[in-house]
This record gives sequence, C-alpha cells and structure tokens, in this order.
Amino acid sequence: MLKILDIIEDTMVDGPGFRTSIYCAGCQHQCPGCHNPQSWDFEGGHAVTTEDVMRVIEADPYADVTFSGGDPMYQPEGFTELARTIRQRTKKTIWCYTGFTFEALVTNPRHRALLEQIDVLVDGPFIKSQRDETLHFRGSRNQRLIDVPASLAQGSAVLWQSSML
Repeated sequence: MLKILDIIEDTMVDGPGFRTSIYCAGCQHQCPGCHNPQSWDFEGGHAVTTEDVMRVIEADPYADVTFSGGDPMYQPEGFTELARTIRQRTKKTIWCYTGFTFEALVTNPRHRALLEQIDVLVDGPFIKSQRDETLHFRGSRNQRLIDVPASLAQGSAVLWQSSML
C-alpha cells in the first residue's frame, strides 16, 4: 500500500514532457518555503494499492511517471513495488523528487532498491535562499538532476543531461 495525496495527470512541471505525477503523503524535511507543505502530514491522503495507481498510469500511454510528495523515500518499499511494476508493464521513464541526497540514499538498502528502478532523481532539500525560478524541474540551486543508472554504475552522482533543455 502507498499513502498518497493525489495523482496529477498530464503535468509538465515534474520532468520533461507529459507526466503522471504521484504525490505521496509524508515528509520530515519540512523545508521552509516548500511549495507543497500540505504533503508533510504522514496521516494525510489515502491508502492505495499498486494496481490502483497502475490503472491511472496505464490509461495514458504517452505520459511518463514522476514520484513526488511529500517524499517518496519515506515509503521506499511501496514505491519500489510500484516502480518495478511500471518497469515490467510499460516503457515509461520514472523521475523521483526527494529531500535526501543521492549519496545518503545509495548507502541504505531500502532506498537503493528504489533508486535502482528510477531514471532521474531530483535530490536535496529545497533551500529558500537558493530559490531560482529559471531552473528546469527544481526549485533551488542546490538540487540536482541525477542520472541514476549512470550514477549507480559509476559509484558517484552523474548529472542528467537532456537536449530538450
């Protein structure tokens, strides 16, 4: 089961192209200036199954997927199951937003299992003093767009690059 607040279809702000964004409940980072403070409550939202979410994801063959929040890394088992199901049944890319850094996540087996299913990780807390509205797909300059497969292969963070930007 996953605890989610909402699923937004055909959004274009949580990664390149059209995306289905799954907003989870719960975040302990509580970054000052967070654009989604209602997501901090771990008791918020509602419980859904992987199949519930997959019905929405599979209904749109053209939209890729983004995990956001809250912070999906507080529900690593549920999001790992969802990501594996997405990988098995679709060809969609998966982006994930987290307040943790890649370096902190990769050493934790529960988080690493989820990382192994993700294409791009947007990492780091939102820092209000580093807010930059000109950045693509992130809110503050400290946050990185990380190519997760390349980073896992190299053993250190590799920044994601796209000709779309």
